[in-house]
Amino acid sequence: MKIIGGPSSQALACRVAAQLNILPTVTNFERFPDNEHYVKILDDVAGDDIVIIQSTTTDSDLIALLQLIDACGAAKSIRVVIPYFGYARQDQIFKAGEAVSARAMAKTIQGVESVWTVNIHKKHTLDHFNCPAKDLDASPLIGKYLSELHLTRPLLVAPDKGVEQMVRKMAQGLDLECDVFDKTRLSGDTVVIQDKKMDIVGRDIILMDDMIATGGTMAESVKLLRSNGAGDIYVACVHPVLTRNAVLRLANAGVKDIIATDTLEKIQSQVSVAPIIADELRKV
Repeated sequence: MKIIGGPSSQALACRVAAQLNILPTVTNFERFPDNEHYVKILDDVAGDDIVIIQSTTTDSDLIALLQLIDACGAAKSIRVVIPYFGYARQDQIFKAGEAVSARAMAKTIQGVESVWTVNIHKKHTLDHFNCPAKDLDASPLIGKYLSELHLTRPLLVAPDKGVEQMVRKMAQGLDLECDVFDKTRLSGDTVVIQDKKMDIVGRDIILMDDMIATGGTMAESVKLLRSNGAGDIYVACVHPVLTRNAVLRLANAGVKDIIATDTLEKIQSQVSVAPIIADELRKV
């Protein structure tokens, strides 16, 4: 088996390879003068079982993934891990005339044996791939990390009902109490969080979401918790998108720390999803 890391997931690919006691395959990523991508795998992949690990955070990342798949055409098998699958939030038609972008992106992945994602926004997106696709859950890894922080009477909170099931599952695994806010979204980065009675005075709070993009939801939740007497407040997520000034917004709201995985490789990526990916590859 050869592990090939795309440009957006190089560190994660190395960690997966280390879990499997193999070396990652070296690949060159360059740009032509007209800014088009160029990829070259610096090893012979003919007859090998190939695993490509590449998050599709940007349009360019998707292009690089498609090029890597094509470059492995002589391989025995090609499997793809997309830790963060871009465009996943446009998973249905919200307004007339829109594209279902998640479906369009999934259908570009051709000629592979299987696909794995990590905490994809909606599971039904997996049905759009042209091969078997499976979603992996990174929340237990985050839970393990949180359990080692020695927090004071910790309470796990979901910022909205969309991630309530994931948060309640994590809370159950950690034997923690949990609760959920009611959220109304006014725009892409403006939300209103409804105040509610919670037993939070003096307690450390962990706000958990599948992803943090602009930080608007989390910042409003943090302010509400602080105004009601919470202790230290942490925010945790699987995918640290953290666009624009999200980190500053969260710090200004009073967050003690941001905890995330390396599905997107950021400075906040303190938890690696390599173990759950490696476990799946051992089953192949």
